[in-house]
Amino acid sequence: MKILKRMTLVAVTGMFFTAGITETHAQSNEEALQSTEQQLKESEKAVQQKEKEKQSIDTDVKALQSELDSLHKVISDNEKELASTEKKIKEAKSMIEKKKEEIVELQEKVLSRKDIIEGRLVALQHDDKSNAMLEMVMNAESFGDLVARMGAATTLLSADNDILKQHQQDLDQIEKDKKEIDKQEKVLEEEEANLKAKKAELESNISKQTAALTKMQEKYSAVVSDIETASSEKASLQSQLATIQDKISAEQKAAKEQAEKVAKEKEVAAQAEKEENQRQTDLATAKAEVKQEKKVESTKPVSKTESKPASKPASESKPDKVSGKEMYVQSTAYTASCAGCSGKTATGIDLKANPHLKVIAVDPSVIPLGSKVYVEGYGVAVAGDTGGAIKGYKIDVFVPSKSAAMSWGRRTVKVTVLN
Repeated sequence: MKILKRMTLVAVTGMFFTAGITETHAQSNEEALQSTEQQLKESEKAVQQKEKEKQSIDTDVKALQSELDSLHKVISDNEKELASTEKKIKEAKSMIEKKKEEIVELQEKVLSRKDIIEGRLVALQHDDKSNAMLEMVMNAESFGDLVARMGAATTLLSADNDILKQHQQDLDQIEKDKKEIDKQEKVLEEEEANLKAKKAELESNISKQTAALTKMQEKYSAVVSDIETASSEKASLQSQLATIQDKISAEQKAAKEQAEKVAKEKEVAAQAEKEENQRQTDLATAKAEVKQEKKVESTKPVSKTESKPASKPASESKPDKVSGKEMYVQSTAYTASCAGCSGKTATGIDLKANPHLKVIAVDPSVIPLGSKVYVEGYGVAVAGDTGGAIKGYKIDVFVPSKSAAMSWGRRTVKVTVLN
């Protein structure tokens, strides 16, 4: 019994130890699950922040692109304006060249008039103009000739005045054209310089905006790369989380099965202990009964005419000392009320006349006939019968009815040989 208790204690301790290990693994996986969930939350937060940063950069990039587009349009317009101005400058230069040619032509006319005027002035200096005119009128031959001479004189004087007037106008026009040319050249030069400065400024702005855009695009690419990395880490964490959850589910299932197994084994152990206690109690009672029978039989006179073995089944081949040999056997049950059954055992016990006797059929090579035995779940009995199918470690217990035999069925029991 002590050995059984120790074995039971070791088994239960082992089960609790296994359960403890399972629980430790479960706690470790729970911690891993919590850690992974926390990492997953941080990863999701990082992805969200990077997405916001990406959207912000994307907005900035679009704004810069829009500014660049506007600058390119301004530059395009400026280039058109510059082309138009250059065309105007070219036209103005052509006009200036033409004006210069006209000035040269006027200067030539002025120069030719200058020679005529100088000749007439020299003539007037040698002969007084009024005397010459008077002489020309006085030498007229007739009144008609006088009128003609007066008209010619008037014409000559008027032509001289026209020449002088035209000469002065030409000189004034030359000066005016020179001033206008200077003015146009200055305006065109200023416009050309302004347009070139504006073009240079726009190109500088484009260069700066392009550099800023390139920097933004690089930052955008870096953020996209960070998002891809964070998304990859997130996917990896989700995979780890699923693996841990599966492992926890499996361990919970195993723990549940282990708990059920422990509970069942504890129940079996408790039942075994209870049955062992009952067996020990029954065994002690049986031993007491054997001692009492020995005491009673020692006081009885032996009858010489008594020949039936059934009258003293407990005393046949009984050793002086009770043995405690134990064995496990396969057991079935039989009854004396079957069709064709005589009701007499191999040792001559009348089972029909004594339906409440405890008798078992045995293989005599394993359990000697006439032995008093204790059968687990049956009680103290006599090995008083045999059977064709009872060979080796098999027994057949006698019961008073078929229903009791059916109830017994087939079971493995422990048998203790008492004598």
